[in-house]
Parts: sequence; structure tokens; C-alpha cells
Amino acid sequence: MIGNKFKTYPDLALLLLRVVFGLYMAIGHGWGKMMGGPDVWARVGGTMAMFGLDFLPTFWGFMAAFSEFVASLLVAVGFVTRPAALLVGFTMLVASSSHLMQAESPEKAAMYLVAFLVIALYGPGKYSADKMVG
Repeated sequence: MIGNKFKTYPDLALLLLRVVFGLYMAIGHGWGKMMGGPDVWARVGGTMAMFGLDFLPTFWGFMAAFSEFVASLLVAVGFVTRPAALLVGFTMLVASSSHLMQAESPEKAAMYLVAFLVIALYGPGKYSADKMVG
């Protein structure tokens, strides 16, 4: 069939997935939170009260910002990919749940969750810093 005529390139697909989702998350979502400082971190972390964690909102907000910026950049370059992707995935699980509890659409956070979960499950592929390091 037609599928047999095309070679598959799973490592190239993983590179594309990692770079696009990693950079878009880092630049589009994480950078602003990281640069926002303690005021933004406290506001972002304040959503954890919905889950019964109403202490240390600045810490939770910083962790979300760190995840969305630093861990996403690590995923994009493919360094410590699985732990970094799991960290971003967990952050997106919390974001999705938070959006649902506020009667907002969780669509974007859920899409990021699935993308980073796929990366965590499948690994970085051969075009990654992880592969170069061994």
C-alpha cells in the first residue's frame, strides 16, 4: 500500500516534537512566568489552593515557571529528557485540572500534557544531547 512506499523517521519525528513543543512552551509560557518574579509566582502558585495546598504559593509558582521554562528547554535539546518531560507533563496535568475546576477550557494544557507524556514514554530519540552523552 501507500504506507509501504514511505520510510518512517521516528527519530526525526521525535526531534520535531521535542523542539516545537519544548521551545513553544519555554518561550510562549515559561519565559514570562520566570521573568515575572515573586509576584507572578505567588499568583500562579495560588491556584494550588484548589488542591488543598494553600501554603507556599510563591514556591509552587516558581516550580511551575521553572518547569515551563527550564525543563521545556531541556526537552527541546534532549538533555535529561524523560525527567524533564515528566516535570512539564505534571505541571500541565495541574494546569488542566485547574482550568477544569475554574470552568475554563483545558485544551491547550491537555495538548501539552499529551505531547510531553509521549516524549517521556518514548524517549528523546537519537538526535538528542542524551544520545550524545550516552
